[in-house]
Amino acid sequence: MIYLLDTHTVLWFFDHVEKLSETALNAVLDPESKKYVSIVSAWELAIKISLGKAKFDGGIENFLNAIGENGFELFPIEEEHIKQVEILPFLHRDPFDRMLVAAAMTEDLSLVTADVNIHQYNISWVW
Repeated sequence: MIYLLDTHTVLWFFDHVEKLSETALNAVLDPESKKYVSIVSAWELAIKISLGKAKFDGGIENFLNAIGENGFELFPIEEEHIKQVEILPFLHRDPFDRMLVAAAMTEDLSLVTADVNIHQYNISWVW
């Protein structure tokens, strides 16, 4: 399986693993699966850190290091993902989450997320 981790999923995995559902935790820990963290999540976290709305020990640099150290790969945003956002039904207002949905939809990835707004989209998701 190939998973794309929502921003809250990866942050909870790093700092509050008890917030993850058992299914989500199993997906994240599955050694047979490929796990991605989108560059969009890093961008979102960097903005929230700069606004004082989020903390991550060591800042965004440590977040990016932690991605690789935990066997996750950084997932890029491609032109096709941006085009998908344009035609995506407006079921979710958050631009970061809309990009994650578009990327998951375009690349046929399963999104690991607790966000019920994302669950409304016609994509594979795990929680």
